[in-house]
Amino acid sequence: MSRARLSLMASALALAAALSGCDGLGQEKSDMPPLPASATAPVTYVRDIHSYARPEIARVKHVDLDLSADFEAQTLSGTATLDVTGEPGATEVILDTRNLDIRSVADADGRPLTFALGEDDPILGRPLTINLPAFEADEAKKIVVTYSTRPDAAALQWLTPAQTAGGQQPFLFSQGQAILTRTWVPTQDSPGIRQTYSANITVPEALKAVMSAEMLTPEGGEASEGRKTYRFRMTNPVPPYLIALAVGDLAFAEVGEAVGVWTEPSRLAAAENEFAELRQMVDAAEGLYGPYRWGRYDLLILPPSFPFGGMENPRLTFATPTIVAGDRSLVSLVAHELAHSWSGNLVTNATWADFWLNEGFTVYFENRIMEAVYGRERAEMLLVLGWGELQDALADLPAADTRLRLDLTGRDPDDGLTPIAYEKGAFFLKTIERIVGRERFDAWLRAYFERNAFRPMTTDGFLADIRANLIQGDAELERQLMLEQWIDQPGLPSNAQAPTSTALAAVDQAAQAFYVAKGPASAIPWRRWSTQERQHFLAWRPTGAAASRDWLTPAQLTDLETTLALKDEGNAEVLFAWLQIAVAHRYQPAMPTLERFLTTQGRRKFVLPLFTSLWAEGDWGRPIATRLYAQARPGYHPITSGSVDDVVGVPAG
Repeated sequence: MSRARLSLMASALALAAALSGCDGLGQEKSDMPPLPASATAPVTYVRDIHSYARPEIARVKHVDLDLSADFEAQTLSGTATLDVTGEPGATEVILDTRNLDIRSVADADGRPLTFALGEDDPILGRPLTINLPAFEADEAKKIVVTYSTRPDAAALQWLTPAQTAGGQQPFLFSQGQAILTRTWVPTQDSPGIRQTYSANITVPEALKAVMSAEMLTPEGGEASEGRKTYRFRMTNPVPPYLIALAVGDLAFAEVGEAVGVWTEPSRLAAAENEFAELRQMVDAAEGLYGPYRWGRYDLLILPPSFPFGGMENPRLTFATPTIVAGDRSLVSLVAHELAHSWSGNLVTNATWADFWLNEGFTVYFENRIMEAVYGRERAEMLLVLGWGELQDALADLPAADTRLRLDLTGRDPDDGLTPIAYEKGAFFLKTIERIVGRERFDAWLRAYFERNAFRPMTTDGFLADIRANLIQGDAELERQLMLEQWIDQPGLPSNAQAPTSTALAAVDQAAQAFYVAKGPASAIPWRRWSTQERQHFLAWRPTGAAASRDWLTPAQLTDLETTLALKDEGNAEVLFAWLQIAVAHRYQPAMPTLERFLTTQGRRKFVLPLFTSLWAEGDWGRPIATRLYAQARPGYHPITSGSVDDVVGVPAG
């Protein structure tokens, strides 16, 4: 039976099922723990300038997808059945859409509902306003939207077989953050409007579908000839940007109790080895800040075009293959995405102006996980590297964009994806920890996650919580913490302290000897250095009289590249740091390495700065940037290409 034709009784059962842990049609029990009381407590919605939704009038509570993937047309098509609640007397619900082809809207019995698409905004898309009979008190309604995506849906990337590791099958993945879920799901696409979801995804039988949800049919069910349908269910309410899908030739390996890794078969052994300590990370995180509330924790290692390092989709972190370094040296990214299971997924920024509440908390938590699993020395090195990223951002960004609470009026929320939200936010929390003491801070933070689980959070809400539950009227402590200065003032307050690392202090000495004293690269203890020490060495820059635009001579560049075998470097973070030096010095011998790097992965963290640096080199760099971008752009996700377009422009043709 089509879900578009469910009766009102089935509609009520499905809504109840979303809360009780079965799918309404079967008896599967969820592997996730029961929801805490905070999940069902009333929510006071704040205005989200990046959504057309009016949740204070009518809001989406559950999304049920029934979609078919067409790799030739590069579309998903089918239905989104929405469970909606409204205030008594409300007669409409407003959804967010962008570049969706809406074919029809009906109620649970198939009766057409009138709807209208509003004017198109280049950032927000179009509001979809659906007219409904007036809501009665405590009434839930079901709305069935029949639609299809378009090939240019910004959240979806359709890869040809040639763009995958296996080279035999196509691949599809979604990326919803910040406001791209509306390009493949018609819903209220605001982080403050949490929704449960379920899905039937039909794909070619040679492929497997996975989602950020419980997989109810691991082997898929028979559909039409040559196709399979996979069923999923997420009983925890999530912000819509965490609804995620991937389809491809995928294999799985369990690496510990309730943890595992998905990837293409040819990469499975390497991924299994790289993330063998995943269970230890989960245990460390739970020991710090309370129970993991999502059942399983798995990783999906995506093809190289994935635009981010990782995406914290619940139960199934999406991750770039650039973190598979072979020596577990870049697993701090996994610690970061795991930490999001508390900060971001459990307690979520209500709007994108408060993005630091997701990312600052997560960077802080990530460092605590790394310290617990890998020791204080490694955690200290990561803090120093983060501080360096923060200093670069403070120097490069407009002063207004160095505040934690941002004004994003008229701007894409992705403009807030800077080290300010991540690193300044984390050092704010690190400062609070230092002043009040770790034990006291940990007690507050653990309780903060528990009190606010499955709820949206604003900066004002954070301030109210920390004042009520940590500061507790202590005026002297309030003065020392300088809360408003951290949040609403540009730059860093006077109580910020730069982190230190004994290991990296030794690297500074080696850098001084090579970069300034012009010693040989053979004196650099490269082989015994960790990835973090190598990153720090390559990021080191002279200051004062020694500083200049070209701080390295051509002979030094050749010595560095040859002695350290940088042409053959397989660690993406190290290679990126070297290529930044090479571009800044117009070092032509490194250009083949640069071309290979930019055309074989699409991680925006690496791609955008390198194209920006090339473009800044004028007559030398711009022709290189134009040529390489024309070659590389077709393989990039729209998130990456959209950012680089603003620097280089869209290639002709």
